[in-house]
Amino acid sequence: MSEQTLDYLSKGKIKERDAANVEWYHAANSKAKITKALKSSAQMIEADIIMRGHDPKEPIMAHPPQTDSDITFCDWLKEVMASGKGIKLDFKSLQAVAPSMQLLGEVRAQLHVPVWINADILPGPGGKATPLEAQAFLEAVGPGHPGDVLSLGWTTGWSPNTDNPGYSWEMVREMEEVCRLLKQPITFPVRAALLPQSYAQLSWLLQQSDRYTPVQV
Repeated sequence: MSEQTLDYLSKGKIKERDAANVEWYHAANSKAKITKALKSSAQMIEADIIMRGHDPKEPIMAHPPQTDSDITFCDWLKEVMASGKGIKLDFKSLQAVAPSMQLLGEVRAQLHVPVWINADILPGPGGKATPLEAQAFLEAVGPGHPGDVLSLGWTTGWSPNTDNPGYSWEMVREMEEVCRLLKQPITFPVRAALLPQSYAQLSWLLQQSDRYTPVQV
């Protein structure tokens, strides 16, 4: 977890300055779930963003194959802004990135919490989903806001009762090449089941920059 996020959460949000103490609420993609997330003990809220599949076209909180939601990203932001909880925005649609970043920029003066920007931008072990195109995603995100964390991952898959491949040297080197010139803190979400067979590769990746934070599982 990034130092900036831990610094924020250590000020009364968690008992000790340890990422293991941070609670997450995942997939807060509806009015009911964001209400539940805000009432929960979680310090970080994660939700998925796509572009609505019909008019009016705007960023909404949903995970494919869904194409609609009962809450837009604009309304979702209004709900979380005053909560003091950090947010992780998991982009599932490239078309939703630029308008979402614009909406995020419009409320920055009132948003004083950790913000993580997440997307799977490269193909990974067993991944069947199509990743967001890396450079197009990063250009749509832009330079971001000081303290924002980029959470950049690979599409992955896993099958029981079989020998699942880990993250290859080619995969981690490609990720390092993408991230080399970026200025933001970066964390790498990985599939926990693939860590044992990928230890050398992921350790190497984290050693390439002090902007790279320990792998988020």
